[in-house]
Parts: sequence; C-alpha cells; structure tokens
Amino acid sequence: MKKSQSKFYITTPIFYTNGSPHLGHAFTSVLADVLARYHRIKGDNVRFLTGTDEHGATNVRAAEAAGKSPVEFVTEISAEFRELRNALNLSWDDFIRTSDQERHWPGAEKLWRKLARAGDLYRKKYRGLYCVGHEAFITEKDLVGGKCAHHQKEPEVIEEENWFFRLSKYQSKIESSIKNQELRIVPESRRNEVLAFLGGGLEDVSFSRPRKDLSWGVPVPDDLDSTMYVWCDALANYLSAIGYGQGQNIEMSKFREWWPAQVHVLAKDILRFHALIWPGMLLSADLPLPQTLLVHGFITVESQKMSKTVGNVVNPLTLVRKYGIDPVRYYLLREIASTEDGDFSVSKFEQRYNGDLANGLGNLVARVAALGEKLSPIRFDFKNHIEKEIDAASDRAFTGYEHHIAEFRFNEALADIWALVGAADRYINKKKPWAIADENELRRVLTNAGYLIGTITNLLEPFLPESAGKIKKQICFQDSVLEIKKGEPLFPRR
Repeated sequence: MKKSQSKFYITTPIFYTNGSPHLGHAFTSVLADVLARYHRIKGDNVRFLTGTDEHGATNVRAAEAAGKSPVEFVTEISAEFRELRNALNLSWDDFIRTSDQERHWPGAEKLWRKLARAGDLYRKKYRGLYCVGHEAFITEKDLVGGKCAHHQKEPEVIEEENWFFRLSKYQSKIESSIKNQELRIVPESRRNEVLAFLGGGLEDVSFSRPRKDLSWGVPVPDDLDSTMYVWCDALANYLSAIGYGQGQNIEMSKFREWWPAQVHVLAKDILRFHALIWPGMLLSADLPLPQTLLVHGFITVESQKMSKTVGNVVNPLTLVRKYGIDPVRYYLLREIASTEDGDFSVSKFEQRYNGDLANGLGNLVARVAALGEKLSPIRFDFKNHIEKEIDAASDRAFTGYEHHIAEFRFNEALADIWALVGAADRYINKKKPWAIADENELRRVLTNAGYLIGTITNLLEPFLPESAGKIKKQICFQDSVLEIKKGEPLFPRR
C-alpha cells in the first residue's frame, strides 16, 4: 500500500444504552475498524472514535424496567459496549460517554450557545407525534399502519413548549453540499433518498424537552427548566471527544487538528439525523462538514428482524466465544455488503467458516508450511525467482482491493483476497511440490507460493488482524528471505 501522511478521523455513532450490544452494533464497529486499520497501514495519522449515547427517555424507561437508576443502568450497558473492543479486536482510540460531565457536556453546551448566537434557536409550543425508540418527533408520513416504520410502535402524542432549531434556514446549503459531494453519502441510493426528502422541504426541529418530563440529560444553557434534546447532546460527541468546548489552548488545538471527520459510519435508520440535522447544526456554528457518511443496512436473522420478543437477537460475544474473533469479523465483512441489508444464520456462518476459512485460507497456509519448514529459510531474488504470472496475479488482486476499499465495498475487497487464495491453491496443485525431487526447484515453487501468501496476509491485515499475525509467524516473506514453519491450524474445522 502506498504510504501517506494525512490525518484520518473516523467515527461510529455513539450507541444507545437501552440494551446490550447486538450484531448490528458489531457490524458498525467492524466496518469502522477496517477503515481505521487500513489507513494506519498506509501511514495516516488515525483517530477512531466510538462511545455511548446515555441520555433520553428510552434509557430512563429501560432503567426503570430493570429496577435501577439511570446512571447505574447506562454505566453497566456502556461497559458492555466497551467489551466489544476485546471481543472483536477493535482498534478504537477513544470512547466517549454523553453522561461524562467533564469531557462531553462543555462541548454540547458550547455548540448550543453557538446556535443561539446565530439566532437559530427559538421557543415554540408544539404538539406532535413522539417516537420513544427514535427519541424524535416524527410525522404521519413516517408511519406505516399508524406505527413507526422502524420500531413498529405507535408514537405518543406530546404537547409541550420546547426550543426549536431553524433547520429550514439551511435547506439550500445542505442540499448543495450533498449535490456537489462536499458531503458525500455512500451508497448512492441513500444519497438519493436524502435529496428526495429535501425536495419536500425541511421543517424546524425540536431541540429540547421540559426538564420536569426529562431530567436525565444536559441542561439547556441559561434555561434550567429545559433539557437538551438528543441532537445537540448526542451529535455533539463527534466534537466534544476531540476537545471542542474545553476552552484550553491544547484542547482546542487538538480539535482544530482533527475536525472535520473524514468518515461517519452509521446505520440507515439514523441517516436523516446525520445528513440533515447535523450539517444544519455545523453550518449554524460555522464549522466544516464531515466528508463522508458511510451508511450500512440492517442485519436480519434468518430473514427475520432481530427482536427480543421473537428471541432471535444475536449477541456477538456468544459467537466469538464459540468460533473466535476473526471468523465473526469475516462473516460480517464478507457475507454482508457494507452498504446493504444482510442476513445471519448459523448455517451460512458455518458454511463461510468451513469453506472460506478452514478449507480455504487455513488449508493453504498449512499446506505450504508443511512442505517448506525443512527448507526454511529460503533466500531468493525477486527478479529471477518470482514467476511473471504469480506477480501479475498479485498485482490484479491489489488493484481490485484498493479500488473496492476506496468505494467502501469491503465484501468485494475480501473477494479479491480470496481470488488470490484460489490462485495460490491452483499454483500448488499444478506444480505438485510434494512430488518435486530437485531441492532448488522445490525452493522456487515454495518461494512463489510464499509470495502469494505474503500478499494475501498484507491485504488481510485490516480485516482479520489476528489471523494475519498468525500467518506471518508461519510464513514470513520479506527482505529476500522466506521463513516457513508449521503452527496450529488457523481455523479448526467445525
């Protein structure tokens, strides 16, 4: 990979703490992790942020149902999200909590005051449909059969006086920023969805709740009777985590170093908040827009929506305990397109595990390690010993891989790697190294097979970092020396 020296700030959405992590959270996190690792390998200065969204009515109700205080409940759930770091081998640099009054609240308060100084906040009495699951007021067009299309629950009718943000003021600027790709939305279908919504006109949005009804949250500056609504609280995390609002020179210099974000990774159900409300807030505060919104779909379980009621919620920690970290990462990244809906089933998981990992990559490494250990180390000259067709196959895989990562098509980047796994297998079957009597010829064949495995390992590193490290311990191809030794099976057959 070509080395560069650019900054790369990538975020996941902060995850809502009304329940334990599920496979959808794992998918979001792994997508972001691949990009963070890829850019570190390129030499970029990377900051990878994740965290938890801990305020709001849904969290309060979940805490009450569990017989706990809000702070006790969200702290326990936030700790479960932190566990994903080790469970999925995530490489995030920072974890922000919206209940953190020292790190987060000053940034949310500063952002609120910036919007107020711009004349973009005003009070108004409002009667509307409130979806607790979304923590948002919604409209009739967001309902299907009288229920929220995403949460399958009837909204509550709420009438109250709140602070409103003049989102409508920024309609044309938001629209032009999306059309001219200043704010890139991936995939194109989601970009078109947002532009179609903009065509119907933007309405101003509620930015607060009465504190008597919702005290669990950030108080509105200079109005202690109101609590900040989700937008100025939760979305501000992308700024507060890098020093916004701290008021110290060192912290503000950190903010200026990192903002704007290169990529926000998010699920499709929070697209409008990130593509409409967030840009409006940033424009009001005179801050640059993020560069890209990478929007992924939902994961069903055997074609059914994950639901506690149905009992089909998949806990990623359970999968990892049974199959290992990299098989879970591999399934999410290979079986599910980065920008589309996907499905999980145990049968499909085990097919990928046995077919692609155990019988594919794992078997390839084991074959070469078994054949080459006695001859290691093997010294070679690239120009004279690497066959042209082997070098060409490696180049084709690398070119496709780079293109697909640039387009956020991670499943296709993995397909490029596995095409190389197939090429290496075919090469070994063609050359039949187990039948070669001439030791120099055997060294040459193993060198070419090792070269392909070296390319596979390098390309695999952002996706399956643990496995890439294990392969390098068995087959290390660098500095004109190929070292080979047998090791434990990468993926024991299930």
